[in-house]
Amino acid sequence: MELMPHQKDAITKLSNGKILWGGVGTGKTITVLAYYMEKEAPRDIYVITTAKKRDSLDWEREAAKFGIGTRRDATVAGRLVVDSWNNIKKYTGVEDAFFIFDEQRLVGAGAWVKAFTKIAKKNGWLLLTATPGDTWIDYIPVFIANGLYRNRTQFLNEHVVYAPHTRFPKIVRYMDVRTLEKYRNMLLVEMPYTSHTKRVVEWVEVDHDHEALRKAMKERWNPYTAKPIQDAGELFRVIRRIVNSSSSRQEALGTLLRAHPSIVVFYNFDYELRLIIDYLESISYPYAQWNGHRHQQIPEGDKWVYVVQYVAGAEGWNCTETDSMVFYSLSYSYKNFEQAQGRIDRLDTPFTTLWYYVFVSDSIVDRAVRSALTGKKLFNERRWAVQNLGDWE
Repeated sequence: MELMPHQKDAITKLSNGKILWGGVGTGKTITVLAYYMEKEAPRDIYVITTAKKRDSLDWEREAAKFGIGTRRDATVAGRLVVDSWNNIKKYTGVEDAFFIFDEQRLVGAGAWVKAFTKIAKKNGWLLLTATPGDTWIDYIPVFIANGLYRNRTQFLNEHVVYAPHTRFPKIVRYMDVRTLEKYRNMLLVEMPYTSHTKRVVEWVEVDHDHEALRKAMKERWNPYTAKPIQDAGELFRVIRRIVNSSSSRQEALGTLLRAHPSIVVFYNFDYELRLIIDYLESISYPYAQWNGHRHQQIPEGDKWVYVVQYVAGAEGWNCTETDSMVFYSLSYSYKNFEQAQGRIDRLDTPFTTLWYYVFVSDSIVDRAVRSALTGKKLFNERRWAVQNLGDWE
């Protein structure tokens, strides 16, 4: 298997317990498998990844290029086991193997983090990510697994200052950042790659029902239940639905289909899916879905729409048959937004210019979410609703 220069360079810098950071589509899978063959074989190899990537068998196909198989009698090295993060606790008893933790899921102090910590003590491991931690808090599990801190409490005591008397825990500042930077630089192996593609992101302005939005905001009325709105959280959901349900989004999609006959469309909510499908069926346009309801493949031919729900399909599949993507509504997560864009931005795509169209209205909610995305931050729905919509009598 011939590696590219940026992949070979990354292998020389990798060692147990490090994070391989490469943009979406840079070939992290091939790189870490080559690393395994060079430095970790013939130990068994376990891959903990997303359910989507587990079910797609992508890891098995890539591993086969190196002769790595899923059966003892059909592998030149160790046996390959691929499973999802949901099942990580099944492997806490494994010893003297090599683990690849694909698509960073180590946030907070929950069951996944505890299972990861147990596995890391008894096995070799690497972590793969396209989007490294946004804050120092995100690095706590990896720092602990590398023996840099005894536990989460020690890290918080040494580095975190919280704001007093706040409804939500709010970090005011970090202490001894120089040490944190040293640890991060020690563990993070960046795999830079000069892509042959150019991303063009266009924010497409769409309208919304101003009167329905005014009524929800002022009169606190839910038009979907025909009942008064009970709290700030419900008001936020109603506002988003009013904004995302505008027919101007369907019209904007139709306009783009005339210029880009095959498009991947990302959406958030089931009511958006229904509106998208209703529109496509009204114009007899071929489509397929990937979401919590259906797991269909990308359609064949030159004219299609692949309708994908953010959470279900922002990662773990690739598409090199189109150069165009639409974001029908905004994601709360910059990481999710970035990963979604990477579905068509691959090393082997034949296109040099990739087009991303992001639908956005001038509503209060879209302005807030857009601001978070452009700032490369996570939009916190609950916090924003309480701060901006919380004046309930």
